[in-house]
Amino acid sequence: MKVCHYEQVESQAVDMPGAEGCRVRWLIGAADNAPNFAMRQFEVLPGGHTPRHSHPYEHEVFVLEGQGLVYDGDAARPLAPGDVVYVKPDEIHQFRNTGSESLKFLCLVPNSAAQQPIAMAPECGVETNT
Repeated sequence: MKVCHYEQVESQAVDMPGAEGCRVRWLIGAADNAPNFAMRQFEVLPGGHTPRHSHPYEHEVFVLEGQGLVYDGDAARPLAPGDVVYVKPDEIHQFRNTGSESLKFLCLVPNSAAQQPIAMAPECGVETNT
């Protein structure tokens, strides 16, 4: 069993084309011998955003703090603490901080996600798979 405060887990910059002011903590995952899912905590600074991208796996999001938008393709939907988002496989999506405080959310993905490609949306100016 693993029990720790989330701040004990190292925060790392999101190193993807199109990401700005975005950090991630891998709270639980394959390194913890979790057989199915990884739990990550993202922090997006004011004015920051994740890349606009898609991938062949789902993820579930729970907003903890802050204000923002989630883009479902070109449609923007507001985000606030307590909101839940389900991103289907292959949906183009992006999270943006629109507030003056950090936008923090939990994001759960299958452990197999690390081996799957991520496609940047053309709006990012990058059309390669990573």
